[in-house]
Amino acid sequence: MEEIRISPDYNWFRSTVPLKKIIVDDDDSKVWSLYDAGPKSIRCPIIFLPPLQYPVYWDLLEFCDGFRKLLDHLQLDKVHLFGASLGGFLAQKFAECTHKSPRVHSLILCNSFSDTSIFNQTWTANSFWLMPAFMLKKIVLGNFAKGPVDPKMADAIDFMVDRLESLNQSELASRLTLNCQNSYVEPHKIKDLAVTIVDVFDQSALSHEAKEEMYKLYPNARRAHLKTGGNFPYLCRSAEVNLYIQVST
Repeated sequence: MEEIRISPDYNWFRSTVPLKKIIVDDDDSKVWSLYDAGPKSIRCPIIFLPPLQYPVYWDLLEFCDGFRKLLDHLQLDKVHLFGASLGGFLAQKFAECTHKSPRVHSLILCNSFSDTSIFNQTWTANSFWLMPAFMLKKIVLGNFAKGPVDPKMADAIDFMVDRLESLNQSELASRLTLNCQNSYVEPHKIKDLAVTIVDVFDQSALSHEAKEEMYKLYPNARRAHLKTGGNFPYLCRSAEVNLYIQVST
């Protein structure tokens, strides 16, 4: 049973906050899907970058250019970015790409990473576009928690599996390509940003070494540790994560 998808809170959100579809590139197949909530008077809002759902971009610079155009379309000069997993890496790369004319006010990085080499798939990154969807889903699912988890974590995994099933082959392949193509964050370009690192003490797709690398990269970052939460603490430990977000922005 996908408890999150059928929960009153989720259905209230879906019924009251419209899903917007925005095209900012010449290629009209690249569609940004976003929920725009909160008072319009806030000129530096927080934007959440999830692990999975983006337009089909095959290159990090292409993604950053598309996201810059999205902010221009929304008439936002500066934003706070909350990025989870791949979303956190993309948030860092966008801050890096725009450092000469900054668009990012702060970063909240949840279970994220700074170097794609940790996945040991940089050599296959350019071949994901050839793989059938079922193989790509198997690769993504391989990073999900295995073994017994508490009910809220199980619900979060079920919800993300449902999101994964909704993606087509090119959407899946492009996500994995961005996730695994050889790239790393250049910290000297974003050293002045306020950064909060949210991570968990239990099992997640990130290795201990990857977490330590993030701490070294951002020695002055606020650290928000959750005892448990797995890969998706923003779903199964949302109250705690929301508290950290309020303190950080």
